[in-house]
Amino acid sequence: MGKVYIVGTCDTKGAELNYAKEVVFSAGADAVLVDVGTLGKGAGADIQAREVAEFHLEGAAAVLGQTDRGTAVSAMAKALTAFLKSRDDIGAVLGLGGTGNTALVTEAMRALPIGVPKLMVSTVASGNVAPYVGPNDLTMMYSVVDVAGLNAISRRVIGNAGNAAAGMARNAIPASRDDRPGIGMTMFGVTTSCVTQIREMLGQSHEIYVFHATGVGGQSMEKLVDSGLLQGVIDVTTTEVPDLLIGGVFPATEDRFGAIIRTGLPYIGSVGAVDMVNFGAHETVPAPFRDRHVHNAQVTLMRTSPEENRRIGAFIVARLNRMQGSVRFLLPLQGVSAIDAAGQPFHDPEANQALFSAIRAGWRDAPNRRLVEIDAHINSAEFAAALVASFHEIHA
Repeated sequence: MGKVYIVGTCDTKGAELNYAKEVVFSAGADAVLVDVGTLGKGAGADIQAREVAEFHLEGAAAVLGQTDRGTAVSAMAKALTAFLKSRDDIGAVLGLGGTGNTALVTEAMRALPIGVPKLMVSTVASGNVAPYVGPNDLTMMYSVVDVAGLNAISRRVIGNAGNAAAGMARNAIPASRDDRPGIGMTMFGVTTSCVTQIREMLGQSHEIYVFHATGVGGQSMEKLVDSGLLQGVIDVTTTEVPDLLIGGVFPATEDRFGAIIRTGLPYIGSVGAVDMVNFGAHETVPAPFRDRHVHNAQVTLMRTSPEENRRIGAFIVARLNRMQGSVRFLLPLQGVSAIDAAGQPFHDPEANQALFSAIRAGWRDAPNRRLVEIDAHINSAEFAAALVASFHEIHA
């Protein structure tokens, strides 16, 4: 059984943190109280702030004694991240705090693998928590009253959190004998047919995890890669890249493909749905883009131009070239989405050729890497079969 790491600033939240520790012990789990106060003046912690600060790449001096609080908190977040990643006995992480400590602790929590319990009791947990949670299994609990002293309300909330963290640490979920090798796949509505065919071909032998490519979808897939929970990916739909580069509402981050680069996981990919940028209702589309779109009341899709496709292709291939594992990247020469096939509203062979040419021009050959061109549409049976054949080839 792992330990519950309780994290907060002991100089200002000492009573609350120690109460959480008592609850965890009473619930039958071991607890470690970690001080992340940037003034280094807390007392009573099992792990002192200076010990955590020493995990910063530039040492404790980069964290403690800073005159600017924001700088100190950011530095402590980096130190805490390194500290938690160095531990091999974490059963759960429980954080308590306000805005600053929530940002600090959740940054470190997000670096932990999927499956490690993470619970943050926070004054900001009733608002938009996406920046704190990201693509992670991180639970936010609203503190109701400020984390500023123990009272009838805070004892109940913090006590519930302590019991929850202890329960998760004591009851870790074991791997099942029914678990099959996991494959991550990205999908958008206009590539559903391709993904469905692949699922039918591989679903008996593999666990298929499909991620809707709406910005956080690609991040979630890559978080599982970083967590060591996927044995492969078939990244059919890289549509979040156009939204990143051109300003759509479903953007990737600059770290798109980063997990594959870091881990060397074998990679199968394509250019699904990169013929479009996503916006909200029609009136939200920037004026220069309004003459090349299809839309309904909620969603507007803008067709990418040849120049935009050259940028998209250059972005993708630059990251493909940094991958150290086996790579197969497939180009569907007859179209990249359901609505750019012949006769469809986004049919634009010149734009697609600009995309393909940019990828060809930037591609670097290596023994374990192959750029594969298929004279078929992305949703065709032929293209789905080629993706599966490439998957079997690099996972043989």
